[in-house]
Amino acid sequence: MTGKNPVVEGIKGIAGSIYTSIIKKKQPKVNMPLRALSNVKYDSKDGYFELTGKKKERTLTVSSVKTFAQTLHMMALSKELVESDDIATKREAYYVSKNWDEARFLSQPESDMIMDDVEAMMMVNREQLGFIPEEKGGDIAGRLVVIDKDPETGKEISIDCTKFGSGAYSIPSSVEGLKFETKAKFILAIETAGMFQRLLKHNYWKKADCILISLGGVPTRACRRFIRRLSDNMKLPVYVFTDGDPYGFANIYRTLKVGSGNAAHINEFFCVPNAQFIGITPQDIIDYKLPTHPLKEVDIKRIKDAVKNDPFIQHHKEWQKAMKQMADMKVRAEQQALAKWGLNYVVDKYLPEKIGNPKTWLP
Repeated sequence: MTGKNPVVEGIKGIAGSIYTSIIKKKQPKVNMPLRALSNVKYDSKDGYFELTGKKKERTLTVSSVKTFAQTLHMMALSKELVESDDIATKREAYYVSKNWDEARFLSQPESDMIMDDVEAMMMVNREQLGFIPEEKGGDIAGRLVVIDKDPETGKEISIDCTKFGSGAYSIPSSVEGLKFETKAKFILAIETAGMFQRLLKHNYWKKADCILISLGGVPTRACRRFIRRLSDNMKLPVYVFTDGDPYGFANIYRTLKVGSGNAAHINEFFCVPNAQFIGITPQDIIDYKLPTHPLKEVDIKRIKDAVKNDPFIQHHKEWQKAMKQMADMKVRAEQQALAKWGLNYVVDKYLPEKIGNPKTWLP
């Protein structure tokens, strides 16, 4: 790495500004975007959450001295990683701080928050800062060849996602260098690992001529970026299949499609605007006579918050209607509830019907 790396130069610039303030006996400050739903807007033409401009300022005071020091330490660690072409997991970064004396982090969430602040301050993603997540990106099966590079030789290697038997290809933490070959008709993104395994076990990808991707709950950035690049490069539609509950709607699906308030500065690259929600919808619960569970208090709160505060839900009347319908029904349903009609009802009946009838989808 050279000293001209934009991340390194950006860190030097911020550090230089702080140093100048100290020399002039002024209180040093750093500014960063406010990372919250209250600071994002949603335009369906762009397809993702964008920042509206609100900033938060971190000034060196007696009360903020530890947080300020942690921010500078995290920037210094990032500079070291980038210059040496190395990486650190979020967990490793937390443990590195144990050498920072009074500035050390007392918990992982504290470390993660500072890392996110530095990311937002620099307006780059954390991978560019040298930090990678602990969690893996997601699992892939079906009609897809991923072209990666051998880390030792640099030569291209082809990974056929139909050749993993009962297993699956795992999305790496960084996906920018990957290329793809596929003749699939669509991508099916699935919330639960259990449902993914059922579809894999019965070769649904072969019957439907598609690519299966296990989200494993709220999809990681690597998973979202993988789906985005695959969809864009191969011109493939993306269908999303989650549990029929407010978390599946307003957290998992919405984050995949338009991003989050917390990462609004990079949503443009880590979302899938062409994604469509195929189920399980509140109407599916009725139409397919699915077994249900009562909504919990947290579910009811999530519905109210989404309708009141989420720009994506507010933009789409269909989603407002679906949220109200679920609130009125007072129930939720899991993907696995389809097993009431037989273990492979989802393969033989539900998915073919849903994918074949766009009128039942949600935007």
